[in-house]
Amino acid sequence: MDALIGKWDRIYSQSGYEALPAQVLADNVFLLPEVGTALDLACGLGANAIFLAQQGLAVTALDISSVAIEKLTAYAALQGLNINARQQKIDCHSLAELKFDVIIVSRFLDRALSGAIIDALNPAGLLFYQTYTREKVNRHGPNNPDYLLAENELLGLFSPLRVVFFRDNGLIGNKNLGLRGEAQFIGQKYIET
Repeated sequence: MDALIGKWDRIYSQSGYEALPAQVLADNVFLLPEVGTALDLACGLGANAIFLAQQGLAVTALDISSVAIEKLTAYAALQGLNINARQQKIDCHSLAELKFDVIIVSRFLDRALSGAIIDALNPAGLLFYQTYTREKVNRHGPNNPDYLLAENELLGLFSPLRVVFFRDNGLIGNKNLGLRGEAQFIGQKYIET
């Protein structure tokens, strides 16, 4: 784990600020509640957290990199954004007892977390998920299949949620156009009756 933390600390110490949130979030901003709580899971430098806070949500941002969290905390303070950024190991235990109206996961995949992510959603809460797929048209993203989605895998991982939106263009059509190499999913937790 220490080697993994060191790897991401090095990457983020050399990185400038990512200004753009995940496309699945930015393109579907109209689905966000007017008020509420949000989680940016494995937030990195926090582009999604910043975007959510700018929409008026109280945001928790979690990442294993202390460098990323320090940069995000400084930026949020400077901009007056409601972001509680914490360095934390990302596992099922880190999500226990947490509840959010919105969860965003971008370019991070740990299949063992799907149940914990669903449990961390409030009733009617929304999950926005975008990450890399095994069908690639370029070298962008990881090569290890452990961190790449199989075809339609997000639909299975989050099958207890109501599908609001799903996109996985794969290798269909003109491969130079459209979203390639990543799948997008938005799911809503059912309201218990």
